[in-house]
Amino acid sequence: MARRSVLFTPGDRPEMMRKAPGFGADALVFDLEDAVAPGRKDCGRTAVRELLAEPGFDPDAEVCLRVNPVGSGASEDLAAVLGDGIRLDAVVAPKVASPSDVEALASALADAGHPVPILALVESARGVLAADRIAAVEATDALLFGAEDLAADVGASRTDDGLEVLYARQRVVVAAAAAGCDAIDTVYTAFDDEAGLREEAARAVEFGYDGKLAIHPAQVGPINEAFTPERTEIEWAKAVLEGAREAAATDRGVFEVDGEMIDAPLLARAERIRERAAAAGYGVDPD
Repeated sequence: MARRSVLFTPGDRPEMMRKAPGFGADALVFDLEDAVAPGRKDCGRTAVRELLAEPGFDPDAEVCLRVNPVGSGASEDLAAVLGDGIRLDAVVAPKVASPSDVEALASALADAGHPVPILALVESARGVLAADRIAAVEATDALLFGAEDLAADVGASRTDDGLEVLYARQRVVVAAAAAGCDAIDTVYTAFDDEAGLREEAARAVEFGYDGKLAIHPAQVGPINEAFTPERTEIEWAKAVLEGAREAAATDRGVFEVDGEMIDAPLLARAERIRERAAAAGYGVDPD
């Protein structure tokens, strides 16, 4: 399953939620937390439930619900939204500070008969320090990095180069990789700055992230492009995987492809390109 682009849509805006599947995002998040004012929570819960229960609502994307934090509205969200006949593929847990936050939400989902995966938003100092343990929880299917809330939590000022959140950004992706779950990079708040978004998405790819959060439909296309391997990368990976197959047949650990010596790290890179290309719908395996 690809999670190149994860698009958030306010849960109290039914007209926007119905349009969301048409923008090409890999995952759709109907948001009952920050995007919905405190006085409109019940309105949002009703709107999300009605949409997820519609028989014709079956988008070609992962359908997610962002609940309020555990202990601060999550239970009310689940009670209002969950039920027979709804389409729900995952739940986004905000402000996850410890493994117990994920475990409590997973338990509530199981009790309600909807044991779906949890995408844990790491957006606080405590969450960053516990990122490896949060990722290791069985129900955690992805870590989502939230730089804006983290900066507010530690009292940092957000800058264009992002050095103030660099440690946390890298810690989250390393923790996710160690646990074998997805890592999704933070939002780019200037949704009208496509050049800046492309630069940030390219950097997230370099760091090892699997996708990026989007807060506006216009961000989906550039993000998808950034996390889809280019044709030259795919051809290189295909040649490396073919060379690896031939090398294995002759019991060789190192082999050459177009004048480049290929060893374990480069083979691992080719395999990652294969995974990313497959998630985007492109084949890489040797013919």
